[in-house]
Amino acid sequence: MPDLIDLLWRDDSAAGPARRGPRRRTTPGEVISSAIALADDGGLPAVTVRALAQRLGLTPMAVYTYVNSREDLLVLMADLAYMRMPAPVSGGDASPWRDRVRCLAHDNRDLLCAQPWLLEVHDPRVVLGPGTIAKYDRELAVFDGLGLDDVQRDAALSFVLDFAMAGALRRLEAQSAEGLDWDAVATPLAGHLGDRHPLAQQVGATAGAEFDGAYDPDAAWRFGLERVLDGLAPILEQGGPSR
Repeated sequence: MPDLIDLLWRDDSAAGPARRGPRRRTTPGEVISSAIALADDGGLPAVTVRALAQRLGLTPMAVYTYVNSREDLLVLMADLAYMRMPAPVSGGDASPWRDRVRCLAHDNRDLLCAQPWLLEVHDPRVVLGPGTIAKYDRELAVFDGLGLDDVQRDAALSFVLDFAMAGALRRLEAQSAEGLDWDAVATPLAGHLGDRHPLAQQVGATAGAEFDGAYDPDAAWRFGLERVLDGLAPILEQGGPSR
């Protein structure tokens, strides 16, 4: 069976040496793309060897001739998803650094909201893939020309990506609660609260009226992202901190 590194760095377009036996009906790239389609439709629980085999017109055992295990498959899926991301605006662009970092954060949050199954792939081997490494390289370039050393540049990128991940989680949580009837629970909840927690009641009522709901993930995202940029400003505009 092929090693995971070989699968990650495969070239699906290469013909390669002639193989004995029947011609393969698909490629590793097609298997991985089909698995991503299953995850996009039904989340990671939908990605089973049986479902993948049915989608590809293969037997379940034949799937294992393309990928060694479901764990390896998840790594390959995540790497391909990162490879397909649009390139962010780099430091070579004339746009201000705030605009570049803002776009970087938005692109990552959008990806995780569009493919939330990525939030469940925690395998550290994902960093070994060409798509993940290329993504890392492109995103590091967003901080070009700002006076950061290598460790500071890595930390600044991680700071932004961690915020994007948290923002995606909150948006997904809010989406899952969209069907709740908040008005139906407001009256009985008020009866239980009475005069307790007056600050929570006051602020919650004001914010709820403003957002027309219990929580607005986009408003929280906009507020938080500007604070992230404000936090980076003293570092990026002064050529990096001393460590």
